[in-house]
Amino acid sequence: MRTKTLSALLVALFLLAFSVRSADAKWWHSEWTIRKKITIETTAKGVPIPQPMQAALLIRLHDGNFQFSAAREDGSDLRVVAADEKTLLAHHIEKFDSLLGEAFVWVRVPDLKPDAATTISLYYGTKSASTTKADNAKAVFDADTVLVYHFSEKGAPPNDSSVAGNNAQGTGVPVDGSIIGTGIRLGGPGTISIPASPSLAWTEGSELTWAAWVKPSGLQPNSVIYARHEGSNGLAIGMDKGTPFVEINGQRSSAGAAVANDSWHHLAMTASKGRVTVYLDGEPYSTLNSALPPMNSPSSIGNPGAPGQASSSFVGEMDELEISKVARSPEWIRLLAVDQGGDKAGKLLSYSTDEQKTTWFSGGGTLAILVSSLTVDGWLVIVVLALMACMSWWVMVTKIRYLNAISKGNALFMKEWKRVAGDLTVLDDADADQFRSMGGRVNSEAQHAMRQAPVYHIYHLGVEEIRHRLVADNAAEGTRKGLSGRSIQAIRATLDGGLVRETQKINRLIVLLTICISGGPFLGLLGTVIGVMITFAAIAAAGDVNVNAIAPGIAAALLATVAGLAVAIPALFGYNYIVTRVKDAKDDMAIFIDEFVTKMAEFYRETPPSYSQRADFLQQTLR
Repeated sequence: MRTKTLSALLVALFLLAFSVRSADAKWWHSEWTIRKKITIETTAKGVPIPQPMQAALLIRLHDGNFQFSAAREDGSDLRVVAADEKTLLAHHIEKFDSLLGEAFVWVRVPDLKPDAATTISLYYGTKSASTTKADNAKAVFDADTVLVYHFSEKGAPPNDSSVAGNNAQGTGVPVDGSIIGTGIRLGGPGTISIPASPSLAWTEGSELTWAAWVKPSGLQPNSVIYARHEGSNGLAIGMDKGTPFVEINGQRSSAGAAVANDSWHHLAMTASKGRVTVYLDGEPYSTLNSALPPMNSPSSIGNPGAPGQASSSFVGEMDELEISKVARSPEWIRLLAVDQGGDKAGKLLSYSTDEQKTTWFSGGGTLAILVSSLTVDGWLVIVVLALMACMSWWVMVTKIRYLNAISKGNALFMKEWKRVAGDLTVLDDADADQFRSMGGRVNSEAQHAMRQAPVYHIYHLGVEEIRHRLVADNAAEGTRKGLSGRSIQAIRATLDGGLVRETQKINRLIVLLTICISGGPFLGLLGTVIGVMITFAAIAAAGDVNVNAIAPGIAAALLATVAGLAVAIPALFGYNYIVTRVKDAKDDMAIFIDEFVTKMAEFYRETPPSYSQRADFLQQTLR
C-alpha cells in the first residue's frame, strides 16, 4: 500500500512538471525555436485610429532587439504570424545584414483595431534544411497601392514592390544610412522617370495619395521633388526654400513653416473631391482647393518638369516613395509617418524579449547554455554525481521491492502462526518438511512467499533449537521432561542472534544512501567552487568584465551544486522511507521472538502439564 502511494505521488509530480512545461503559450510551428512578440499600439498611448484599418508596417531589427546569430544569414527563416498563432502574415525583407546587425522587414497587418493593442509574432531560428524564403513583397501592400520604391537596388532602377509593377527607368545616386536602409540622392547626375501605365492613369478629380521621406540639402527656391505633366495639365510636389508645396496647373497650396536643412521629414499629399491636403511628418500642413487633372503621362523624380517653368531640381535625399490610387485617411498617413520615422516608432511598436522554444539540451535553451559553459572539472564532478544518483536509485528500488516481499511474507506467516501457536508440541516429532509447512498447513506456493519473511527464518531457527534441546534435555528414553530454563535461555539467545543477522541483511547497502545524502552536496559544492575560480581566472586573463562574460561560467559552476542536491534530496526521502520500513520489519521480528519464547516456555516446561491442564489452555487459546 505504501509503495502504491509513493508511486502515485511520483506520477503526480511528473505530470505536474509536464503540465507546467506544456502550459506555454501556443506555438505556431515546432521547427521554429524563437518567437518575438511585437505589439502595435493604436490607443492614445501610441497612434490612435478611429476605425479598423490595414497597413504595411515597418519592423526595424537590430542587435538590441534581435538575435542575428540565431537566424539565417539571409533572413529566410523569418515568419510573421497573427495573434491567433495560426495565420501567416505577408512580409517583405528590404534589408537583412547579419554582419552589421540591421534589418528592415515590411509586414502587412490586415486588422488594426481602434483603441486596442494588436499583437503579432516574429518567428525565426529554425534549423530545417527544407525551409524556403517566404518573402513576398507583392502581398505586403494592398491593391490600392500602385507604386512602392524602397530605393535599395544600389545602381539599378528602382523596382516597384506593389502588385502594379511600375518599375522606374534611370538611377539615382545610392546613399547608405538613409531613413530606412538605402535611399537615393537627387540633384546630381542621373534622372529617374516613371513610365505611364493604366494603374497610374488619372481621370478628372481622381483620388491620390503620394508619400515619401525627403531630406533637403540646401533650401533652394521652387525645387521639385516629383512632377507630372501632360499638355497644359501638371502636378508638382516640392519645396520652396524649405516650405513644402503642391502645385496643380499653376495653383499652389498655402505656405506653412519651413523645414530645417539636412533633416528627414515625411512629406505626403492626398487629393479627393476637389481638395488637396499636404501633410508634414504625419500632421496636416497646408491645403489646396483643386482637383487632379486627367493625365496618363510619364512622371519624374527630382526633375523640374515642363520646360520654361521657374523651378529647379530638388537637391537632397529621398527614400520610401509610395503612391496609392485612393485618398488615404489622416490617421493612415500619421501611422506610416510614425512607424517609418525611426525615433518616433517606439510609441507605436514595442518589442518583447525573445521567447525560446527549446528541448532540454538544444535550441539555445538554459540547460544547453549551462552545459556548453561547463569546465572539465565540472564535468568530472557531474559524472561522479550521476553515478551516485544511479546507485542511490538502484538501492532505493531494490530495497523497496525487498521490503514489500518481506511485508507480504510476514503477513502470510503470522496468519498461519496464530494457528500453530496454540500447541507447539505438534511439531515435536515432525520432519523438516513439516517444519517448513508448519505442520502441513502451508502449501509449497505459500512456502515460497514466506521464504522472504525474516520471522519465518527465525521460526525455523526456533523449531530446530527446540528439537535439538528436547533431545539433549530428555534424560531417559521414552520420558518427556520438557526444556530446562537454561535451554530456553539458549534458544532465546539463538533467536536474538537470528534477529541481528536478519536486520543486517535488511540494512545491507542502505549505507550507500547515507553516502549520497552527505557526500552529494559536498561534491557539488567542490565543483562549484573550482568552476567559479576558473571563471574568474579566465576573466582576469581576458580583461573582459561584462556580465555576458561572467554569467555563463558562474551559472555553469552552480550546476554542479544543483547536481549534488539532485542526488541528495531523492536519496534523503528514499532513506527516511526505507528506514521506517526497516524499523517496522525489525519490530515484527522482536514481537515474534517474544511471543515464540513465551509459547515455548508454556508448552515445554520441565514438568509437563497434565492432560486436563493442557486441554483447559487450548480452550482458552481457541476463545
